[in-house]
Amino acid sequence: MPPRFVPRALAGLLICLAVLLTGCSGASPPASPGASTPAWAHGMATVPASRLPAEARATLALIDRGGPFPYAQDGAVFGNFEQHLPRHRRGYYHEYTVKTPGSHDRGARRLVTGQGGEIYYTDDHYDSFRAVLR
Repeated sequence: MPPRFVPRALAGLLICLAVLLTGCSGASPPASPGASTPAWAHGMATVPASRLPAEARATLALIDRGGPFPYAQDGAVFGNFEQHLPRHRRGYYHEYTVKTPGSHDRGARRLVTGQGGEIYYTDDHYDSFRAVLR
């Protein structure tokens, strides 16, 4: 009897494993909100909004409220001349200043928004960007 029991137990184990695997494939939500990267951010470095510097989070709040903004240039069209962001027609992107403590001018930090809801952060005046995840 033991030789027949082993194959049945193994078959039962394989069936249970198959049911578990097919029942779990893609049906459950992500482990935590925002855990998955949106399509527009694939292939880019990312940063959760909660991990941005406090000044960038304050600028995000201003963007969400529609201003008022501290700099006349805030909300201006961002040309994406360096082409570090996905290509879109002119006017798709807009830039906003992120205050830099101790800087006597606008500094190098910016948030750039896209008309599709994208938000990008740069702290090196457009040399590199990180997609902001909210």
